[in-house]
Amino acid sequence: MTPEEIISQHARTQDNLLNILHDLQNNHPEQHITREAMDLVARYLNMTKSSVYGVVDYYSMLSLKPRGKFIIRVCISPVCHIKKAGTILVYLEKELGIKSGETTPDKLFTLEVAECLGQCQEAPSMMINEKVFNNLTEERIKEIIAQYK
Repeated sequence: MTPEEIISQHARTQDNLLNILHDLQNNHPEQHITREAMDLVARYLNMTKSSVYGVVDYYSMLSLKPRGKFIIRVCISPVCHIKKAGTILVYLEKELGIKSGETTPDKLFTLEVAECLGQCQEAPSMMINEKVFNNLTEERIKEIIAQYK
């Protein structure tokens, strides 16, 4: 589906900006939003390019740079931090061979941090694309990653 086709599925109101941007990103093979797509959105919604760019740049769930097929987001909220999210992040960096904000050379995984995934009762937590995983341990993470490889 082309960016034009994705955009045209939404009503021409600025209330749809985030939905359009998410749809564009989710339908891009490298899971990001291109400058060309932002320009199309700006024209479609009668907004300035800088307004659309500002929204994409502000929201951590949107990306301007290419990412892997699977985006791993590790929660670093205070509760997850207390429950050792920092060690989870270090373990994932070691397991994947990348740092937070990077993508594996095979473009399979991108590792990111998230301020909160809303899973405090079952911390520490991470998300792979839209699926949330809770009560993480190094062993559990190893099993989860193996399922995605």
